[in-house]
Amino acid sequence: MLIAFELSGEHNTIPKSEVLSCLRLLNADFCVCHSLDGCLIIDIKAGTRGIIETISKRAAMTHHIIKVLGMGGPGEQEILDMVEKNMPDFNGTYNVRVKRVRDYSKINTELMEGDIGRIFHENGKRANLKNPQVQFRVVLTEDKSIFGCLLSSIDRSKFESRKPHKKPFFYPGVLMPRVARALVNISMPQEYLLDPFCGTGGILVEGGLIGIKVIGGDMQRKILLGAKMNLEHYDVDYSLMYEDACRLALRNESVDAVVTDPPYGRSAAIKAESLEYMLAISMKEIYRVLKKNKRAVFVSERPIEGLAQDAGFKVIEKHLQRVHKSLTRRILVLKKPD
Repeated sequence: MLIAFELSGEHNTIPKSEVLSCLRLLNADFCVCHSLDGCLIIDIKAGTRGIIETISKRAAMTHHIIKVLGMGGPGEQEILDMVEKNMPDFNGTYNVRVKRVRDYSKINTELMEGDIGRIFHENGKRANLKNPQVQFRVVLTEDKSIFGCLLSSIDRSKFESRKPHKKPFFYPGVLMPRVARALVNISMPQEYLLDPFCGTGGILVEGGLIGIKVIGGDMQRKILLGAKMNLEHYDVDYSLMYEDACRLALRNESVDAVVTDPPYGRSAAIKAESLEYMLAISMKEIYRVLKKNKRAVFVSERPIEGLAQDAGFKVIEKHLQRVHKSLTRRILVLKKPD
């Protein structure tokens, strides 16, 4: 079955990585058919319903998930011909929405929705714009149009409600919930997720809300107490430790995922010989406590590929996120070899 994921436009690479990581974590039998700007089309062989339900509950950087009924060219007549050719047989009322990705298409989406509606009407279907029983979508991206029925939509408002300043304890300079959740998904956690520089607990909250047991550590007591307030507010399964990330009080190979955003110079309370020392030694500690063949996602403002490789990691992905003029986050996805 062909499934299209309509991706968030807030980042170029993280949304695709999040979807693919979720599919791999679920052991889905799939292949990528088309990797387009704003849309990822996957052929899933079996267990589609359970996979879609799980991803829709976890994903942060996907807007909609649709079952692909047909694909065609970008022109108006090409789109109409493609929809008519792939008109599904269904009962009940419907509505249809046409979505442009960026500025690839100049088509008037409202007029196109009306034209498609006429095709449905000619086939004896009844529209209900407010409360349809079946929803259809046409996605216009690059040189393709994708027609399908809606399987699921991600409720992005829940991430808005967890913005840092809306939590019980707030401290500036932290990851936004959608980014934190996406990085958690990319780390592919199964049971235990570690953040050795947990700060106010934003990453831990996102991990805990998808049912992962989360472990956090920090060297600032005030911040750690704030993290406790936030984690208890969202009722997640957590453990917090007042500890140095360079000397983790955890057994070798005891966690199956790590996601962390170190202070990288923003905090005056870094208790280490130097920032470089802290990053190098903490990287080695992360490597020690992570299980083999598992992932760590490390956020930094500077190139740290060499430190990661010196610690034993393999760099499998790199993402850049521009925060403002003087800060670009470098996000490394690392894997501990088998």
